[in-house]
Amino acid sequence: MSPSKISVIGSWADKTELIGITLTLRPNNDIILQPNYTTGLHAWFLHQVKASDPTLSAYLHDGQSEKAFTISPLNGKLEPKNQHLVAKANHTYTWTISALSKPVCDWLKTWCDRPPRALELYAGKFAIAQIEITLSPTTYNKLWSANLTPQSNFTLTFLSPTSFRQKQHHLPLPIPTNIFHSYLRRWNDFAPEAFSQAEFLQWIEQIIYVTNYDLICIKVAVAKQGYVTGFIGNVEFGIDRKASQNPDFERLLYALIQLAPYCSTGHKTPFGLGQTRLIPKNETRDGKNEQEIIPATPIQEHLMQRINELTNLFLQTKKRQGGDRAQNTATVWATILARYEVGESLKAIAIDLDMPYETVRKYAQTARKVIANLET
Repeated sequence: MSPSKISVIGSWADKTELIGITLTLRPNNDIILQPNYTTGLHAWFLHQVKASDPTLSAYLHDGQSEKAFTISPLNGKLEPKNQHLVAKANHTYTWTISALSKPVCDWLKTWCDRPPRALELYAGKFAIAQIEITLSPTTYNKLWSANLTPQSNFTLTFLSPTSFRQKQHHLPLPIPTNIFHSYLRRWNDFAPEAFSQAEFLQWIEQIIYVTNYDLICIKVAVAKQGYVTGFIGNVEFGIDRKASQNPDFERLLYALIQLAPYCSTGHKTPFGLGQTRLIPKNETRDGKNEQEIIPATPIQEHLMQRINELTNLFLQTKKRQGGDRAQNTATVWATILARYEVGESLKAIAIDLDMPYETVRKYAQTARKVIANLET
């Protein structure tokens, strides 16, 4: 008997430029995942595109423009095992893909007509049980021309760690200009009409402000650059009444708020960071939505505990433990060694810490020797 057809819930018109779909996944067996498993999800998606449209795949992979898609992490319980995560065979997971341009929406529509039966990740397979539209199909013009109902505030929920790049470091703060800068970059790349970044962001700085928040800050493994510090949770933003004095920017503001769930927020969105949801006005806001927010994994918690443990061990070997230099050196050694223990390459650690590779290699060797001497 042939296997049952995958259920695809919903369809969209050919003119669609923005859409989000969610796959329901069931592991055939327990699947061992790396802490940065979203790199594998990213690669699987691009492989699916390449199989039917190599030109689009090359553009998505190597194009210098903003990436025209985002993905989420797996939403569902992942259990820790040593330095890895396990997707359990008796659990159900969901995974969301968003398309931000018409070419990607067109490809996704064709792909959904005959999707593969399984998502292959590392040595395991997730059976694809269902595909459902979870972000309504629309266009940039529709977002722009939607009925504008001025409001005094809006609330965004950041479902996966959200961060921004600033001076080669991670900035895990919901600063309005950074948030809307990330949305405007996507808008200017894919929408019919672009706007001045400098003028709009200067306006945002005067108009949008944080009125309330319920956030936690965590480190998450992502891509090949090691760990990123990001925030998850709810942020309520106020809108100054002066917004109506600039009708074009006011309309753009409301369009970008509606765009946020499609394009996500901040950097590394094609690797699962910055997943964002706009909370409707009529929805109760009673703190973080525990069923949607993707929390810190036990691997990340293990990493921080291991760094603290190693830092204390290295401090014990210092003759002068009270100085800042001893503390800083111990922390750097501990960070490098702990991250190396969970499977990160020294090259990736060096890039993430903005340190020369040879320095990181030397510190790692020294740290391992210290640990070996303490154990003898």
